[in-house]
Amino acid sequence: MLDKLKEVEVKYEKLNERLCEGDISSNIEEYKKIMQELKSITPVVEKYREYKKIESDMNEAKELLDAGGLDPDFKEMVKTEFEDSVKNLEVCGEELKILLLPKDPNDNKNVIVEIRGGAGGEEASLFAGVLYRMYSMYAESKGWKSEIVSSNPTELGGFKEVSFMIEGEGAYSRLKFESGVHRVQRVPETESQGRIQTSTATVAVLPEAEDVDIDINPTDLQIDTFRSSGAGGQHINKTESAIRITHIPTGVVVECQDERSQYKNKDKAMKVLRSRLLEAEREKQQSAIAGERKAQVGTGDRSERIRTYNFPQGRVSDHRINLTLYKIESIVNGDLDEIIDALVTADTAEKLKADTEQ
Repeated sequence: MLDKLKEVEVKYEKLNERLCEGDISSNIEEYKKIMQELKSITPVVEKYREYKKIESDMNEAKELLDAGGLDPDFKEMVKTEFEDSVKNLEVCGEELKILLLPKDPNDNKNVIVEIRGGAGGEEASLFAGVLYRMYSMYAESKGWKSEIVSSNPTELGGFKEVSFMIEGEGAYSRLKFESGVHRVQRVPETESQGRIQTSTATVAVLPEAEDVDIDINPTDLQIDTFRSSGAGGQHINKTESAIRITHIPTGVVVECQDERSQYKNKDKAMKVLRSRLLEAEREKQQSAIAGERKAQVGTGDRSERIRTYNFPQGRVSDHRINLTLYKIESIVNGDLDEIIDALVTADTAEKLKADTEQ
């Protein structure tokens, strides 16, 4: 580990030296690349230098103790300093192991979230609306921007399906564990007998794909325009601004009808299409590397039941990490950090375990 850390520190120094060279200001692309690299390795270098400082203090204390001839009070102080340094070095070493774990290249990307009502009819659509509101409020609490790409609302205020983009640094790193089947247990508004119903909705979280991530041949696309439809609104069914894009080789179909401008709808639809195709490629690669799934909290499989929201008992249970919280109202109002922090911690622990076993 220490050899790898030395290499990272040398790279850090070279990158900083390059930033001081006169011609870098005229090469915007190289400058951006260097700054991104520095941003990713600076926490590692800072922690490594902290580790070396603790190690140096520990060695100095040990030399004093080994030399002997210390008066009792000073010896006790040096002994305490040595013992503290040993503990701090161990903690710092564990933190370095975490920092050296391979980073998900998508972590800082924006995300496209797709929610679909599952089993449960109208109640499933209403639950899909609850989930959309939950993620929108979470994004707002983080200072992120959320924007609907396409939606199929119901008359009672739910969604048969809704796709929306969340833009903000680290969005994917926080939301990537949300993919899967979410289950709700509650008395539906449409239930007159007061019986509890179980319904589901599926959530897919896709990192936004950039043009360089995936190449799409324009001749592989069939683009159709149509009139927007939905639960209501003055603009509905008046102009053919909605866009449907079919990727012929894969059969993937994307629609966008949220904007009044046909151009804006096409731009949004292309973002979703690129992200879906990139996700399909990623899933193909992961299925070929079976061992990688062992180092993940959730597979991201949309058929995997990951969480239950039980309204009568006021609890939310995440089945992957056996976490149950009795704060359902605050959670569905966007207070997701406690769940997400626990998922990130569990995922890091699994990756450390897998790294140790290799």
